[in-house]
Amino acid sequence: MLMKLRHLLSILLLPFLVVVIVPYWLVNHFAASDTRWGDGSLIAWLPRAAGAVSIICGLVLFGWCVSLFARVGQGTLAPWDPTRKLVARGPYRFVRNPMIIGVALMLIGQALLWGSWVVSIWTCVFVLMNHIYFVLSEEPGLGKRFGEDYRVYKESVPRWIPRLRPWPGE
Repeated sequence: MLMKLRHLLSILLLPFLVVVIVPYWLVNHFAASDTRWGDGSLIAWLPRAAGAVSIICGLVLFGWCVSLFARVGQGTLAPWDPTRKLVARGPYRFVRNPMIIGVALMLIGQALLWGSWVVSIWTCVFVLMNHIYFVLSEEPGLGKRFGEDYRVYKESVPRWIPRLRPWPGE
């Protein structure tokens, strides 16, 4: 029960804030200047459909990663309650940061679904902030926590662009 509460708290404080609260605030705060798809336009349904697919794919990927963090890593996605074991299974065999990619896919999906330039900019800011955080803090911290195992994993699996074939490591 305590582990479920830890995961719920980390999800509410991090991705929920990024994917729900901030876009909602941005869209409402910049409503007068933000773009929107025309309601009757057939061409608008293509990006809306792509947005819906992107949101679903991002949510599934994110959920899979959270599940792996709990089962394999024995921790949460939160920096203050990190995994105790290196997670190099599932989507982590293709790319080192699939959870962030899942969140970014949800944001891209929202931008496409709503036709919102404001959410598009937020998506870019989110990705840039995470890139800087991973390079300056997360990866050095993982190197200290997991040592040689992480070094080998880091050299074999790319940070953002997935491998075509899964890393055979773990």
